[in-house]
Amino acid sequence: MNMFLYFDANIRMSPAFPAMALFVVSSLFCLSGAHAGSESDDNISASSVVFTQAKRDAIAALETPRDHGGSARAAALSEEDKRLRTRALILGGAGTVLAYGATVWWKDGSSGHFRTTNEGWFGQDTYTGGADKLGHAYFTYAGTRLLSSAFEWAGNDRDDAIVLSAATVFGTMLAVETLDGFSERYKFSKEDVIMNAVGTGLGLLFEKNKRLDDLFDFRLHYWPSGDAKRLDEVGPIGDHSGQTYLLVAKATGITQLKNHDVLRYFELAVGYGSRGYEPNDGAPALDRSRHVYFGVSLNISEILRNTVFGNAIEKSRSQRVTETVLEYVQVPGTAVLAAHRL
Repeated sequence: MNMFLYFDANIRMSPAFPAMALFVVSSLFCLSGAHAGSESDDNISASSVVFTQAKRDAIAALETPRDHGGSARAAALSEEDKRLRTRALILGGAGTVLAYGATVWWKDGSSGHFRTTNEGWFGQDTYTGGADKLGHAYFTYAGTRLLSSAFEWAGNDRDDAIVLSAATVFGTMLAVETLDGFSERYKFSKEDVIMNAVGTGLGLLFEKNKRLDDLFDFRLHYWPSGDAKRLDEVGPIGDHSGQTYLLVAKATGITQLKNHDVLRYFELAVGYGSRGYEPNDGAPALDRSRHVYFGVSLNISEILRNTVFGNAIEKSRSQRVTETVLEYVQVPGTAVLAAHRL
């Protein structure tokens, strides 16, 4: 086993994987200029009114402290406002993904019939060593959880917001996979659909169980792989060999430890990542490998809460945003992990 403070490791890619990331970004931040290429601009602008409303709603949702009794907020909004905001969130996320896909992923047209493929799971001979499968689970998990806050802010009660979020995220990704099946370039992958369901279900479980949410985080750690740098394909979405997915158990979620002077700042982490698969020059590296990781990480949110943010009773906007990001992202250099090669 080897110990390290950061990962320096190593993109045939179905559109479903970047679609999940695009959905999360477009749903919560709705950055209309984030996509590249003039082909997709006209399609996006056709729904600019809804897209702009979704942007406002999503940012407000991210900045508003969550209360687990959203009925007061729901009652304060008219049914018309609630419907408008709910539609804006759905169309702003799903519409952006599908419009982008129509001009980028599926621009080669249809194959004329529905095709499927067997991608496998976490085997040595799969095209990413399974990293893409965990990516499907991670992004649908994050999308379900983040979007539920936006639906709740839009005026839906908490239970309805969670269901709306899960249905929107899973439905959008199922549509992407189905369109893959009819496309000239891609095929339908049952493994991707299953992992999308796993991620959505995990998001639902965490949203409905505060005790579980307090104890665990599901995070992505990304450090650019050597091949991604060499091929100028650096990025947390397509650089599968630079990804490590971590499940962390936080001391702050344990009653006996959450007020401990030292231990409350630490976490136990287990994870998985593959190295040497993608990106590549047309074939995976001969020394490609899959790894299970375990070790200790720092709870950066807790450190900042008791230093930078001064342990404030009422959280500021910057603290809420920071803690939201750190719930899903493991900052490089904040974990000491041992690697076991499979």
